[in-house]
Amino acid sequence: MELDIVLLLKAALLGVVEGLTEFLPISSTGHLIIFGDMLNFNDEKGKVFEIAIQLAAILAIVWAYRQKVASVTIGMVQRDAAAWRFATNLMIAFLPAAILGLLFHGAIKTLLWSPITVAVALIIGGFVILLVEKRMAHVPPRIQTVDDMQWHDALKVGAAQSLALIPGTSRSGATIMGGLIFGLSRTAATEFSFFLAIPTMIAATVYDVHKSWELFTLADLPMFALGFIMSFIAAMIAVKALLRYVASHTFTVFAWYRIVFGVFVLWYFL
Repeated sequence: MELDIVLLLKAALLGVVEGLTEFLPISSTGHLIIFGDMLNFNDEKGKVFEIAIQLAAILAIVWAYRQKVASVTIGMVQRDAAAWRFATNLMIAFLPAAILGLLFHGAIKTLLWSPITVAVALIIGGFVILLVEKRMAHVPPRIQTVDDMQWHDALKVGAAQSLALIPGTSRSGATIMGGLIFGLSRTAATEFSFFLAIPTMIAATVYDVHKSWELFTLADLPMFALGFIMSFIAAMIAVKALLRYVASHTFTVFAWYRIVFGVFVLWYFL
């Protein structure tokens, strides 16, 4: 029974880590690797657990933006042009990462899935954020809301998101920085990153669950359920906090955090 309690505590902690880091530009993958290793929760079952709690973070976005999701869905049924443009932009932005992910998923897992790769990507990504922020100080955004985006804006942001196929890059970080580079305001880039996470992460989750289905067991249900709930709650908190933060701050603090955390990951594994 004691071991079960320890396992549940590990599941709860990793759920919180996933929820807090998934939508911040600091790489949830990097944090799960380091915390999973520290907690001795990095075997094949641990990887499947990470998939499950990732789905909870997606559902947190759907719930947080339920009014927008509902209005777009209803608008598409009613053939509303704005709703269809928004949905089309999401699908266009989703395609680059989806295509490259299907083509190179195996190679990425084999060649790039290591703590050292994650650490290097964290550090490089931190310096990229610093450069983007320096540019933002001199180039005002031309797109203020996600509804102002055109298909070519979505395609550019989608191409930026595909860089996150490199572990440690951070899907949200690549998407938000790409949005800023291509003219989106901080709020628009952040919100579009949230919305784009829905099709991207659902597709990735379904794919990984299909490939790892035999590792799921009924006995693990309490562990998965607790991690799922904690991830959902933590993601809700992180999303709301990030939107408040970017309304009046830059992403520089996340850049320095990435650099420091990346150096720590290098030190820990080397």
